[in-house]
Amino acid sequence: MKINILLILGLTLLSSCSNNTAIPKPYAYYRIDLPKKEYKITNKEYPFSFEYHSKSFLEQDKAYDSEKYWINIVYPTLNAKIHLSYKKLNNNFQTYNEDSHKLAYKHSVKAEAINEREYKNPNNNVYALIYNIKGNTASSVQFFVTDSTKNFLRGSLYFNCRPNKDSLAPMINYIHSDIEHIIESFKWK
Repeated sequence: MKINILLILGLTLLSSCSNNTAIPKPYAYYRIDLPKKEYKITNKEYPFSFEYHSKSFLEQDKAYDSEKYWINIVYPTLNAKIHLSYKKLNNNFQTYNEDSHKLAYKHSVKAEAINEREYKNPNNNVYALIYNIKGNTASSVQFFVTDSTKNFLRGSLYFNCRPNKDSLAPMINYIHSDIEHIIESFKWK
């Protein structure tokens, strides 16, 4: 009996000497599995066409002042939307160009930098300007596409969450390449 008690006591002491202290997990963000890049073309009667990501969908903009060709490209798994607003030009290209510039630079209060990049495709009469807005801003990418005489399309990327450049960076880069693909595949009708 004494031997059994000593044996149990000895095993208890030996097993209690192991280092089982709790170690906190390091601070990190969730891993985001981004879908494979595949594209489909707009099939509705818009005055333009482009290819957009196959895992996203188009919806009519539901804002109270939205117009017929104002649409959103919705990324449901990324909780993001690209808002697109179309305007027919009537000798007012400069007005829409300045409005786009002002709307992009409204983010300069929170932005660390705003970089502009031009895109030109004279064969399809497509000219674009992309604003890459760095920092914790509401919109990280804005752009417009025009033929400079008849048509003007403005776009902006928004996430349905509080802006955090570090956690959103992979998704911003992912959708930014989709925006470039939209512009490269863009055609006026």
